[in-house]
Amino acid sequence: MANVLPFDKQAAVVLALCEGNSIRSIERMTGVHRDTVMRLGVRVGTACAKMHDETMRSLGCSHIQADEVWGFIGKKESHTTEAERFAGLGDVWTFVGFDPETKLVPSYVIGRRDFRHTHLFISDLASRMRSRIHLSTDGMSEYAANVAEVFGPDIDYGQIIKVYGRDDVEEQRRYSPPRITSIRREIRCGTPDERRISTSHVERQNLTMRMHIRRLTRLTNAFSKKLENFGAAVALHFGYYNFVRLHGSIRCTPAMEAGVAKAPLTVEDLIALA
Repeated sequence: MANVLPFDKQAAVVLALCEGNSIRSIERMTGVHRDTVMRLGVRVGTACAKMHDETMRSLGCSHIQADEVWGFIGKKESHTTEAERFAGLGDVWTFVGFDPETKLVPSYVIGRRDFRHTHLFISDLASRMRSRIHLSTDGMSEYAANVAEVFGPDIDYGQIIKVYGRDDVEEQRRYSPPRITSIRREIRCGTPDERRISTSHVERQNLTMRMHIRRLTRLTNAFSKKLENFGAAVALHFGYYNFVRLHGSIRCTPAMEAGVAKAPLTVEDLIALA
């Protein structure tokens, strides 16, 4: 592919993918066939996943917020048959760990919203930290058991539990989240600061994901047909977010703020990794 498609054209395609353009719109803008756009995105995304795994080690993060972002492969879970779910179609969740101080995303795992994938995520997060952290999650029950198993007593962990009310509008016709009727914070382990038990920052990061990963943008017809393509798109986004894009609030990349990188990378650097 690199011998056929000029490097500057590759850079234009990858930058457009990172900035949330759809594959067909990139095809119209650049003249590059959509299959080539897809193959290039998967290739660079796979390289970004490898870079993330190798560089996000022994991190000095002190506060982490965790949440899950919903998506789907092929079709939504409610429309799948048992055979289609066995083949990998249906809902897919991206577990995201976020450092509100450095704006870094040190860990993410793609899979089902179940005990096994929650365990994979918490284990991956723990393997990347070098010291005790303050962890906040939502009230999903799978978190508490896995955090206790993976971290043991060496963590300050709390959950923020939001209780939602029901509106009169039918679920499938409502495009805004339901009303929050109450919020409570529960200490699960250690001595977390109750004022800092929050998932507000990681939920804002979820919006960034939906704005920059076209197949996660709500109310569109964009979606992944293969889990491999979905995973590459998520990895490409985090490679761009952590290492390339300057964050407005810290005026550098999150990787620089966290001491993982000394200078911002470019889109061309990401392509060179592949």
